[in-house]
Amino acid sequence: MTETPLRAELLLAQDVSEGLEQELTARFRELGVRSVRVRRALGHRGPNELQWLVLTALPLQAFLSGLGSEAVKDGYRLLKELVGRIVRRRSTAADAAPSLLVLQDERSGLRIVLEPDLPQEAYEELTALDLTRFSVGPLHYDRARARWRSELDEAAG
Repeated sequence: MTETPLRAELLLAQDVSEGLEQELTARFRELGVRSVRVRRALGHRGPNELQWLVLTALPLQAFLSGLGSEAVKDGYRLLKELVGRIVRRRSTAADAAPSLLVLQDERSGLRIVLEPDLPQEAYEELTALDLTRFSVGPLHYDRARARWRSELDEAAG
């Protein structure tokens, strides 16, 4: 049986440089994504919206499962480095809003927010996470409880 190659669509904030765009594309390919399409977001967002810098839409469960497999050696480390690079590039401006990498499932729309300085355990748990347990999202890693959770799903019961 042959697997369908992973495809991803990157939606980048307007202020993402061409260099970072190329680096992101290369990194996602290292993580097993074979086709990467890049678009730019419109320049206006409300103050209450999630301040992501990069939104990546892809078949999320397949991507996360692949990170933990032998096919993508050091997948956790590569993803953690990718998040770190995005944050470091953005944090040079004193008034910059927090920079986040957000993964979004292309079918369900469920989002996972990857914040800077997540512990290694967060990435390891992420690769084994059953996304069908969540319906609303977004998922954040709760450091105090050491688990991924969706506060909106929990509030909905």
